[in-house]
Amino acid sequence: MLRITVLVSGNGTNLQAVIDGIESGFIQGAEIGLVISSNPNAYSLERAKKHNIKSLVIGKANYPDIKERTKALIDALDEAKTDLVILAGYMSILDSKIIEAYRGRIINVHPSLIPQFCGKGFYGKYVHEAVLASGALETGATVHYVDEGIDTGPIILQEKVPVLEGDTVDTLAARVLKTEHKILKEAVKIMIASLSEKKGDR
Repeated sequence: MLRITVLVSGNGTNLQAVIDGIESGFIQGAEIGLVISSNPNAYSLERAKKHNIKSLVIGKANYPDIKERTKALIDALDEAKTDLVILAGYMSILDSKIIEAYRGRIINVHPSLIPQFCGKGFYGKYVHEAVLASGALETGATVHYVDEGIDTGPIILQEKVPVLEGDTVDTLAARVLKTEHKILKEAVKIMIASLSEKKGDR
């Protein structure tokens, strides 16, 4: 059984999608061992509690020093015997030490078709505002590996979402979010199969 740690900062609907994927049997051979939130008030922590998943808060409020925060994150990931790290609406940049320690085992979900509308400043509603302002006819969601850049890692899965006439930030965000949930579950399934194979080879 592979162990997943999910990093969150907010409401946690992508976390819920992974929980549902495991509980429904769509994702097999894995369990979420730990949820880490950068925000002590994130509803994600309540979701973890409801499903009896251990959770921790490691953020700027309780670890203002970046080095201490990074060490706390690495210690928590190691202690949880983490095989796969999922960034699910995680609003902090991971230190390179974490990326190096878990290279090829950290994935992120982003609400656009990378390389469009991504990078510094492109998160949450700002992505959808930019899409609508550009007049683009389509957008989408991407799951990708995390590297030292912002939204620059190799793409695992993408799916397009049409921009409809009369779309607002909220209506577009809601449709993209459904697609995020879908492809995140699919990407986790792919990652678990790949990591299980590698673990078996060791």
